[in-house]
Amino acid sequence: MKIIKIILCICIISLINTKIALAEDFDSWVLSFKNYAIKKGISKKTLDETMSKVKFLPKVIEYDRYQPEFYEDTKTYISKRTSNDKLKKGTELFNKNNTFISDIESKFDVEKELLLSLMGIETNFGTYLGKMDILSSLATLSFDKRRSEFFTKELITILKLIDSGSIDRNILYGSWAGAFGNFQFMPSTINRYAIDYNNDNFIDLKSTEDSFASAANYINKLGWKKNNPCFYRVKLKENIPVKFLNTSAKKIKNKKKLKDFAKYIINYENIKINENLVVGIITPDREIVENSKLLDPAYITFSNYELILKWNRSLRFALAVCTLKDKFKNEL
Repeated sequence: MKIIKIILCICIISLINTKIALAEDFDSWVLSFKNYAIKKGISKKTLDETMSKVKFLPKVIEYDRYQPEFYEDTKTYISKRTSNDKLKKGTELFNKNNTFISDIESKFDVEKELLLSLMGIETNFGTYLGKMDILSSLATLSFDKRRSEFFTKELITILKLIDSGSIDRNILYGSWAGAFGNFQFMPSTINRYAIDYNNDNFIDLKSTEDSFASAANYINKLGWKKNNPCFYRVKLKENIPVKFLNTSAKKIKNKKKLKDFAKYIINYENIKINENLVVGIITPDREIVENSKLLDPAYITFSNYELILKWNRSLRFALAVCTLKDKFKNEL
């Protein structure tokens, strides 16, 4: 027992020393980063008001490193994110902002149901925005070696937005990875697509006006086609070549016209969709769900589906968004 206590004490002391060393290294990194940021055109005043207050957040590194070996199956994933409770909350939000959201739909040519779905799945309609200090999160991830280049660019971008007066630094609390607001925009997305829709001289993505307009502008600029299909669930025959089964959200490969996949789809004659549309096939459970079937579940996906992947690189996220969108269509 005494040996165990000694080993435990050594481990605790080692952990404390590691954290102290990391904190000291982080402080040195902050000084170096300030010099880099000044060269990128950010004012000393903004840097003194922001980077002097950032802290190294060990939890952020833990979240970034956490990669589960297996995930819940697609059916469970979608059902959790498209529940009747979520449908009810979204409908209530729409009813309170009916005129405004309908105007946004018309102006940006993006369905209100899609916007409600994205907000519902990203933040449960603004009830979970994240509580992390975004500047500290981005600084921690920039300091870390794993994805330093990406997060350094994001940190520089948010500092430029603060420097220009576009963003109020005092409200920058969000996800551990630096995403902000009702639709969880990263700084680069804010910079490219966010809109000060209510003309109060700030981009506040926690406000209904700015966040809905910004999300609509973003999805519109990606190339969303209003009222076009997103996905269609299918049953596949066992003779389908494996090369047609996409499991990665990075890129849907080996796409063909829908009619060219007819020989691989059970009850193809029941699909009432334009046969000349170019589609891909995804099997999202394959490789990430323990004991999953090779060909089930399977979906044919269309161009709108791939645009959702640009928003969030997850096959199941895009399926959930489109599913909830269709549920809202039947409700509103």
